[in-house]
Amino acid sequence: MNTYLNTDLENIDKDSNVKSFSKIYQINKKSSLRKWFIAIIIITILILILPWTQNIRSNGNITTLKQEDRAQEVNTIIPGKVVKWFVKEGDFVNKGDTILQLGEVKVEYFDPILLQRTQNQIDAKNQSIVAYEGKASTSVTQTEVLRNAMELKLNSIDNKIGQQRLKITSDSADLAAANNALEAYSRQISAAKVMLDSGVISLTEFEKRRVTYQDAIAKTTSNGNKLNQSRQELLNLRIERNGAVQEYLDKIAKAEGDRFGSISAAASTEAEVIKLENTLANYDARQQLFFITAPQSGQITKAMKAGIGEMLKEGDMIVEIVPQNTKLAVEMYVSPLDLPLINKGQKVTFIFDGFPAIVFSGWPQTSYGTFSGIITAVETSVSSNGMFRVLVAEDKNDRPWPKNLRLGGGSKGIALLKDVPIFYELWRNINGFPPEFYVPETKATTTKK
Repeated sequence: MNTYLNTDLENIDKDSNVKSFSKIYQINKKSSLRKWFIAIIIITILILILPWTQNIRSNGNITTLKQEDRAQEVNTIIPGKVVKWFVKEGDFVNKGDTILQLGEVKVEYFDPILLQRTQNQIDAKNQSIVAYEGKASTSVTQTEVLRNAMELKLNSIDNKIGQQRLKITSDSADLAAANNALEAYSRQISAAKVMLDSGVISLTEFEKRRVTYQDAIAKTTSNGNKLNQSRQELLNLRIERNGAVQEYLDKIAKAEGDRFGSISAAASTEAEVIKLENTLANYDARQQLFFITAPQSGQITKAMKAGIGEMLKEGDMIVEIVPQNTKLAVEMYVSPLDLPLINKGQKVTFIFDGFPAIVFSGWPQTSYGTFSGIITAVETSVSSNGMFRVLVAEDKNDRPWPKNLRLGGGSKGIALLKDVPIFYELWRNINGFPPEFYVPETKATTTKK
């Protein structure tokens, strides 16, 4: 029955002019669905086995590689008032250019010739030092003179003592002779008395001999007194010598005291001079601090004080200066989950705000408008936002970064990890597994060695 039906339909198809009939009945036409299905499966398999570069995405800001190249505040060290501005916001200055002139506000520094007056004080103190040193030198000379005078005085007294000793020796000899004579006269007077009693000599002769004996006694007594007097004079000379030594030692000690007093006064005055010189140097430095200069070349921004005569306190910010010719870098933040996958020397791909780019995150080689960087530092302490800060510098071996980049501009970083098949990446994302751990070649080579 089907054969007849098919024959009839064919006859109808041949004889009929209805176009809709050929659109509805597709019995005699071959279908290409199977081919399309097989082609899609093959293409899908090919896509799934294609390599895919795992990555970590993070937003960042443009900063500098060195902290001294970042925007810095220019502060005043001393208080003052604004006298004159030499620049305005937006101007470019070189290192050492004057930015602002300040005026004095403290009463103790109002003297217009303060430096000259302080220098005069230093000169007066230096003259005092010279005078004290001269007095000390004079005391040394005086001490030498006193020592010489004492030596002469003692030599004179020693000579007198020597003479007195010779006199004592002479007096001792005279006394010894007188004693010998007295003994002889004593024997004679005894013999004369016997002879007088015997009648050998007369009374007159005896009286003569007795007078001679009395003279001998008187001479002996006189020589003894002279000897004692000489000895007393020798003792007086010795006392005089000790007195002279004491007198001159007192004078020498006084002269030495004056010398040490002068030396002490000179040292004290020298300390005052050093203090005044320090004060003078501080005054001079303070005068120079009234002119605020640029610490480095850059652009002036954010002037905090504007009007003439406005007051500034110590440490107040005057302007902010953005350095020129800085080495730019990007600071981005990585979550603690991805931190073990970040290493120093690892490559990062960037998309900078304001620069169009076409990005294929899995195939970084096919991306357009991206720029490369190298991780130079990974902080070990967590930031206030709960993430870890990573600093990325420009990759010198790749496309240079745009010259129009500015500090604080935004960027999107893509840290490149290990190359895996697409099916593995899909399986990893479905299961929530972390990316594969990636070790830079330099670090791996070092570890292997």
